[in-house]
Amino acid sequence: MAGVGSAVRRLYLSVYNWAVFFGWAQVLYYAVATLLESGHEAVYDAVERPLQFAQTAAFMEILHGLVGLVRSPVSATLPQIGSRLFLTWGVLWSFPETHSHILVTSLVISWSITEVIRYSFFGMKEAFGFTPSWLLWLRYSTFMLLYPTGICSEVGLIYIALPYMKVTRITS
Repeated sequence: MAGVGSAVRRLYLSVYNWAVFFGWAQVLYYAVATLLESGHEAVYDAVERPLQFAQTAAFMEILHGLVGLVRSPVSATLPQIGSRLFLTWGVLWSFPETHSHILVTSLVISWSITEVIRYSFFGMKEAFGFTPSWLLWLRYSTFMLLYPTGICSEVGLIYIALPYMKVTRITS
């Protein structure tokens, strides 16, 4: 019976990883295409819905850890996903004044490249039982550039939203 449970687990995780991969690939495509065609001011409007879907779907990773579906510790997963959900819903969605800032573009591109690589890595691992060495290298090397740009964009957007938070008293 453990074989059936293991197969169902792998199938579920494979479908989950590929679905979220396609969501992030869509975010990346829309962000880059809009940036090139219309400039950074229009990026958020182009990616809003797929970004919200892809980022909110990551909440499932907390549940995956809680129920033992994956070995990721919830103590590491929760703060990362919580901070990204705060940025997605608590800053970007709540404060339209942030939408046209260039930091939105750097945030979205940093997040989406990171997640496209990550979800394709885990999608291949669950679906096929292996990942190519070049994808493994990308997974563990791109963070050197994308982590600082993502974090700086996150902190910058929170800072930009602070005056609007104060005016709306959303923080009290």
